[in-house]
Amino acid sequence: MTSDTPGRALLRRFPVIDGHNDLAWALRQARPADAAGTDISGPLDFTHTDLPRLRRGGVGGQFWSVYVPAELQGEAAVVTTLEQIDLVRQLAGRHPEALELAFTAADVERIMAAGRVASLLGAEGGHSIAGSMGALRALYSLGVRYLTLTHNLNLSWADSATDRPAAGGLTAFGREVVREMQRLGMLVDLSHVAATTMGDALDTAEAPVIFSHSSALAVCDHPRNVPDAILGRLPANGGLCMITFVPAFVAQRCRDWELELAAEMASQGLDYRDPSSRKLVKDAWLAGHPRPRATIADVVAHLEHAREVAGIDHIGLGGDYDGVDELPAGLEDVSCYPALIDELLTRGWSDSDCGKLTSGNLIRVLDAVEVAAGRIQRRRRPSAARIEDLDVS
Repeated sequence: MTSDTPGRALLRRFPVIDGHNDLAWALRQARPADAAGTDISGPLDFTHTDLPRLRRGGVGGQFWSVYVPAELQGEAAVVTTLEQIDLVRQLAGRHPEALELAFTAADVERIMAAGRVASLLGAEGGHSIAGSMGALRALYSLGVRYLTLTHNLNLSWADSATDRPAAGGLTAFGREVVREMQRLGMLVDLSHVAATTMGDALDTAEAPVIFSHSSALAVCDHPRNVPDAILGRLPANGGLCMITFVPAFVAQRCRDWELELAAEMASQGLDYRDPSSRKLVKDAWLAGHPRPRATIADVVAHLEHAREVAGIDHIGLGGDYDGVDELPAGLEDVSCYPALIDELLTRGWSDSDCGKLTSGNLIRVLDAVEVAAGRIQRRRRPSAARIEDLDVS
């Protein structure tokens, strides 16, 4: 039996709502013939996530990423996103005792109070809408409650943090996507986007935005992280930065190792951003270049920095479990959230502050976005905008 700790006790009162988990894609990759048939009710040895570990971790809400690779475009991106939505919905249907789909802040609170995991959907990358406002609305109608504006590659209407600048942030169509998302009540997720895109989205926003799985640039110099100038704008916007656990985003030594591997891959004509290419090179690279480990202390450094810059009301947690191949020591899977809370309590964080971090802030943002959507819908019809009309070169 798992021993009780202050962190576990706190999570019984304030369960974690995590901003980003890639279990659906991990299952698809491992079992392409029947990913939804995977029994997640018992221990899985090839994922960071299963139902027993979610329970041990004090997870009461989860944004399940319906990720598809950014290399997919057009119809392929939309169809694959629909398949990922279907996969998560099937998992929830197979495990009604543990999972329930959530669409509103009230749903989240009700489901968590019943002891189940409130399961929300997040689409990771604007390629999933193929430039169509109708497709965006269709994803919302299927339960998608955030859209990450980009993934690792630029879109014609938005720049990614890990691609060469092209649009200069958001184009006119990109700003219209943000407006339509907030008219719907869909969270605008700024993880993965360039700092210019972050700024343009905040300039456009009429409701809070989120970063579903990002950390602080001032603590670790990775382009996926959030600059202080943007963190400092979250109080006025009401938004939320959900700190992630990805080693290269939280520990500079891990980032430096990643840069060395990227340079080696470039010398071989390979793109580090491509997971299949990384897999080809990494095992041989590891033999001569041991990989440094990130730690819970590295994650705490980001939490404390973001709290200092943005304030306690504007931070959350977005582990990115099953989206990376390694995690910090002590945070190896979704059962490890109590260890993080134990560390924060040891450092003097109050129960109230920890409760805001784990779930209170995210519920507030969900509610605020819903309220704003009602207000916007009273004065604005669904957008009929098209890229070819707005983004004229």
